[in-house]
Parts: sequence; structure tokens; C-alpha cells
Amino acid sequence: MSTPRQEQLRREAARMFAEFGYHGVSIEDLGSAVGISGPGVYRHFSSKDALLADLLVGISEDLLENGRAEVAGARTPQEALERLVDKHLAFSLGEPDLIRVQDRDLASLSPADQRQVRRLQRAYVELWVDQLVPPLSRTEARARAHAAFGLLNSTPHIEDADSRSPMLKAMALAALRS
Repeated sequence: MSTPRQEQLRREAARMFAEFGYHGVSIEDLGSAVGISGPGVYRHFSSKDALLADLLVGISEDLLENGRAEVAGARTPQEALERLVDKHLAFSLGEPDLIRVQDRDLASLSPADQRQVRRLQRAYVELWVDQLVPPLSRTEARARAHAAFGLLNSTPHIEDADSRSPMLKAMALAALRS
């Protein structure tokens, strides 16, 4: 169970890491952003590395768990794909800082945390792939899923991305469908 201060630290860390990069933010900067001392951060996270891992592992776990729920609630693979796209697009629009941090700072995680994030990401991709085969081969389905992620995860780089969400959804679905 997270405390309100942990949630506040996560939000500020995501924002600051996205803006300045993981290595451009100190523990003192993080503490100051939430109104505590730098060493006070250690009451909530054992290190800055642990905070980064919490962000990136946490979002990977959430995407996989939510994706599984969307698939379980769908009647057909096509409906599952639409639900997956909607859920991922909502994530992309709501968490652009985490997308930036993932893109830039994944390599700053410990090797064990990197493996965990990659394992979760592979499972998430395969969840999408399972909705596309057959008629597509797993290789083709995987390529299409990655293309859709590229479209959906472009939101941090698109001006007024919220208003472009119908276009992004249509493009992602077009990339996925055979």
C-alpha cells in the first residue's frame, strides 16, 4: 500500500526525470519538489535507483494487468484489440512523463530491474499478439503490435495530443488489422 507521500514522490520523479533525465535529478531535488529534505526521500524509497525501478516496473506491471483485464472482458479478438488500444491510448495521454522516462532512462535501471521490465513488456506484447493470430503469424503480429505501440506512445511528442486521440486510435487499429 502506497502512502500519499510515495505517490507524490512518484509523480514528481516522473515529471523531473522526463524533463531533466534521471542523471540530471538529485535526491535533494526530489525532496525539495515535495517539500521534504533530500534524505527524507529515503524514508519512502531506499534510493533514487529504487524510485526509478518503482516507476518503470510499476507501469509495466499495470499495463500488463490492465491489458489482461481488457482481453478477459472482450467477446472477440477484435473487441479485445479495440479495448487494448483504448486502454493504452488512455495511458499514453495520461502518463506522457513515464513514456519519456521509459524511452530515455530504462538503461539506468539495474540489470535485474531491466530484465524484469523487459519480461513484463514481452508478456504485454504477447497479449496483443495473441489477439492477432491467426490469421497473422506471430512474427507479423509482433511487428504490427510494435508499430501500434510506436503510434500510441508518440503522445509526448504531439502537440495537443488529446485532440488527436481519435486519429491515433484509428491509425493504431489500422496497423494492427490485416
